Amino acid sequence: MLTTQLIAIALIPMAAAAAPADQTNTAQPAGSPVSRIYVGSAKAIFLVNFDPATGRLEDRGVVCETEDPSFLALHPTMPVLYAVGEAKEGFVASFRMDAKSGLLSLLNRQPSKGGGPCHVSVAPSGRHVAVANYGSGSVALLPVLDDGRLGEASGFFQHQGSSANPQRQTGPHAHGVTFDIAGRFLFAPDLGIDKVCAYRYDENARELPPNDPAFASLAPGAGPRHIAFHPSGRFAYVVNEMGNTVSAFTYDAEKGRLAPLQITGTLPESFKGDSTTAEIVAHPSGHFLYASNRGHDSITTFSVNPETGTLTRAGDTPTGGRTPRSFAVDPSGKYLLAANQGSGDIILFKIDPNNGALQSANQRVRVPSPACVIFARP
Repeated sequence: MLTTQLIAIALIPMAAAAAPADQTNTAQPAGSPVSRIYVGSAKAIFLVNFDPATGRLEDRGVVCETEDPSFLALHPTMPVLYAVGEAKEGFVASFRMDAKSGLLSLLNRQPSKGGGPCHVSVAPSGRHVAVANYGSGSVALLPVLDDGRLGEASGFFQHQGSSANPQRQTGPHAHGVTFDIAGRFLFAPDLGIDKVCAYRYDENARELPPNDPAFASLAPGAGPRHIAFHPSGRFAYVVNEMGNTVSAFTYDAEKGRLAPLQITGTLPESFKGDSTTAEIVAHPSGHFLYASNRGHDSITTFSVNPETGTLTRAGDTPTGGRTPRSFAVDPSGKYLLAANQGSGDIILFKIDPNNGALQSANQRVRVPSPACVIFARP
């Protein structure tokens, strides 16, 4: 991770609301289809309106002050948002979302059972929240109560090992937690040990047992960060932060098994500077895959063969700012939001439905140190 100042974005539908008094953008017509974008920074969560019909962004200011909300996730059925608190003694907090104002109210918070939590996700069933602790290299599972609050962690697993890089891989650093589409397995890429750890998940159980096989190995020094599943559920893609590569896998959804398929780079051969990857997202259509590059400051587009899952690098697009820590594709698949941590802005791009190429939509919102983006379905 580059810094503890992070950002996360989540989209949910909302009714149009009146703009603050100091807002220079004109309000949208009453009843227009506007979505909410929640943005986390070092000390607060912000709100941005997004109109998918026009591609317009509108800054709405702070909706909640909280400690280091480095990554956000939404419950699949309840109006509840979860945020990790990236600290030495980490935690996960739950917030109720007000349907009219978008304001967040704290429900409760629970220890993440490790240091420096950097990623959180909600099981498709909505019964549990998983958290990755980067600092201590562990994964925890927290039950979701009937009102969306979190119970104490019921499942926990401490990663062990090291890898090739003497500066960043002397111990485990769990960097992500992602459930597969069916919600039967949980996967945790660990940058420090060059493995994607796999766990069996049962929504009625309280434990987090390792799968068999318990992990998929990456190349020494790759530094796996996040994993994205193809909409078909047949393939998975891991973005490797240190190696500037994407590892493609076939996926056996019955056994929770990842089998190596392909490794491809994210940077053009002509680039000679320093860069690390950050986020990876599969397009809802299944035809495209995107990965962000910090240093090259771009998003790489890959075309996906829907039959074999293999990738073809289709080009890269500058994000219009510095250090794109994260990005997200809106649920319709028409837009991509890039969060530039270094330059403090979020920039909107249109997605060409024919080839997945990105084109600026001429919309920018200033946010302090944006760094991580996730999407929620409406």
